[in-house]
Amino acid sequence: MMRAVSAAETAPPVYAWAVHAEALVARAGRHVAVDRLDLALGTGVHGLLGPNGAGKTTLMRTLATVVRPSGGRLHLLGEPVTGRADLRRIRRGLGYLPQHFGFYPRFTVREFVEYMAWLKEMPKGAIPGAVQRAIDRVGLAGRADRRMKTLSGGMLRRAGIAQAIVNDPDLLLLDEPTVGLDPEQRVGFRELLREIGTDCCVLTSTHLVEDVAAACADVVLISDGRLVWQGDTQQLADRGGAGDAGDSATERGYAALLRAHRGGTGTTAQARDGQARGGQDRGGRDRDGSPA
Repeated sequence: MMRAVSAAETAPPVYAWAVHAEALVARAGRHVAVDRLDLALGTGVHGLLGPNGAGKTTLMRTLATVVRPSGGRLHLLGEPVTGRADLRRIRRGLGYLPQHFGFYPRFTVREFVEYMAWLKEMPKGAIPGAVQRAIDRVGLAGRADRRMKTLSGGMLRRAGIAQAIVNDPDLLLLDEPTVGLDPEQRVGFRELLREIGTDCCVLTSTHLVEDVAAACADVVLISDGRLVWQGDTQQLADRGGAGDAGDSATERGYAALLRAHRGGTGTTAQARDGQARGGQDRGGRDRDGSPA
């Protein structure tokens, strides 16, 4: 006899933040790569910027539950990430594209995305349709039955994006997703990000400030594993001046914030202001928890 499913079990998840970190510490080997980081992210597309060695990849790996936090508190999709947490439940709602991902070379694109859907414990009957949609969205429909080992670097990256979105995640983490994409593909990818970000929390890490300016509503800047600044793209552009390095207003703003951080002038208050500023959570509340 089948059990009746309650309304509470079928209701959409409601949580204050898709990502909520307080004094988060994470290590890359023995090195503290994320150092007492405070971060709160809700629905929308967020760009993660920072110089080489800033801790971006370790932060992404921690949010993807690949790396365990060494200290502080971390909640993902309303669930605490602790030593005894049920990470499988969190991972069902995650999509993750690492900088470098492995695959069986003899897999076709379709088989690769199907396999990743199975690993994410998607219902068996939903997998074929979800796989086809993901492949279509990244523009690989005509190559779905080609073996992964025959794909170009850009096509491999698109296959990686397909596996990240196949389960319609509530939290999508993309580490350098536009590497290998040509200019036309990057434009299409930005459009895809904006579409996904209407009902999902997307965090994309990149060195390309122009990608952030074009696709992201919110920018997170970290350095030395700490939050330097958070705000929207216009606020980032406004931080720069004529004397700052960069070919665009956003690049000059990025350079100015890093210069101020390294010079010790401090942007802690600015970082807090940026965090308090924009966006609503999945429950329709403002970032301070009050109704919108």
